[in-house]
Amino acid sequence: MYNAVIFDLDGTLLDTLDDLTDGVNQALQAHGFPSRTREEVQAFVGNGVERLMERAVPGGRENPDFAACFADFKTAYAAGCTQKTRPYPGILPLLDRLRERGIPAAIVSNKFDPAVKKLAAFYFGDRVAVAVGERPGVRKKPAPDTVFEALRLLGLPPAGAVFVGDSDVDIATARAAGLPCISVTWGFRSRNFLVENGGTTFADNAEELYERITGER
Repeated sequence: MYNAVIFDLDGTLLDTLDDLTDGVNQALQAHGFPSRTREEVQAFVGNGVERLMERAVPGGRENPDFAACFADFKTAYAAGCTQKTRPYPGILPLLDRLRERGIPAAIVSNKFDPAVKKLAAFYFGDRVAVAVGERPGVRKKPAPDTVFEALRLLGLPPAGAVFVGDSDVDIATARAAGLPCISVTWGFRSRNFLVENGGTTFADNAEELYERITGER
């Protein structure tokens, strides 16, 4: 049994894709850029929202309107991030069962910190003890900084903790932090993609994830 769980947010605990797509397209349309499909946005996520917008804006960072478009996305997404987002099936009971077992849960995300804290509070309340997002002075994933910051706030050492995510970035983050990684297969990347990027331990649903974390059936 692990004594703490560090969760990725998007694609792991929450299906945020529709709200992300709406925020991206609201910002793009405001600057006269073509909209992106849900599938395109799904392929763009994983390395933080600035990288998401670099991929979404024609010409990326070289576009003279990039900074303004990125700012508009942050405003739009902050306002609408709870409109269509939902926890994946079984996630809330999973978090309740972990809490009952005395296993604390934390969130680390490459999403900007205010949005991470807003989403964690709105959807999970006190089921999640700590939520850490991208902010100045803390390198984003796959650097291990956010993981170590979450563990510091939990008051726990890395030994005995596990990282749970849905992407290649999460696998690399766990490796950088020296933690085992459980990759969930319901998120934004396929199982084959995760295997190709070093994934070794998988959970296909919340019940299986609970078993992986606790060793129970």
